[in-house]
Amino acid sequence: MSSNSTVDSTLDEFGQYGDVSVKLSDDHVAIVEIHRPPNNFFDLELIDGLVAAFGDLDEEDGCRASVLCSEGKNFCAGAQFGSDGRRGGEITATNADGSPRHLYDAAFDLFSKQKPVVGAIQGAAVGGGLGVACFPDFRIAAPEARFTANFARLGFHHGFGLTVTLPMLVGNQQALDLLYTGRRVKGDEAVELGLADKLVPLDELRQAAYDFACEIAGSAPLAVESIRNTMRGHLADAIRVATDNEKAEQDRLRTTNDWREGVNAMNERRTPNFTRS
Repeated sequence: MSSNSTVDSTLDEFGQYGDVSVKLSDDHVAIVEIHRPPNNFFDLELIDGLVAAFGDLDEEDGCRASVLCSEGKNFCAGAQFGSDGRRGGEITATNADGSPRHLYDAAFDLFSKQKPVVGAIQGAAVGGGLGVACFPDFRIAAPEARFTANFARLGFHHGFGLTVTLPMLVGNQQALDLLYTGRRVKGDEAVELGLADKLVPLDELRQAAYDFACEIAGSAPLAVESIRNTMRGHLADAIRVATDNEKAEQDRLRTTNDWREGVNAMNERRTPNFTRS
């Protein structure tokens, strides 16, 4: 592996998974990129694309680490909601055997993957998009990054396993702060809190994430995967338990007036007037 490797070094097309593309370099690093610019809103189809991409990379001996990044202004703005509170994309589907599949089933599958991932976070990682940003082992952020757990400002319960991942990164008290207030955290504060690991200029973000992944790829791959399993192997089961509760609470709160008011206020760019009803 070259010590001055760049993202533009030999990158071969590895696969296309809906709106997710994968390229693999001769440095044993994969670039997994979401293509729904500018906001990269997610739904079940997108997360299942990530599941399939990282699943194939787990089986690829030429991959030792990955970079997760997004095309466009924002890393992932979560789910898109209309004024009626409906999502802009499907979060449920039917498996080939006829069983139901939910977005959080895909979240469990995503956290079950085996190889290390470095996230490159530009712009907004909001709501469920923050949950996606907490999937990688590490986050490299630009100063313009905005991490936001805005669920309570929508009259809603957090999701995508943030019950587990957010306290793991920032501690329980800071997690409560972010979840209760829904405030925005920019890149520099994210590093201070532990929500991001490194801060680099926006025009260097992709390269910095790639360089870090190359450092990981320079270690013995079997050892890294073994260490990762020891340190993070419990996460998938914890995500399953957490998302079961998160989904139940989201379903309950979605019937409230405060949920409708929160979504309307967001779409109208005004302060919500919650009524506890």
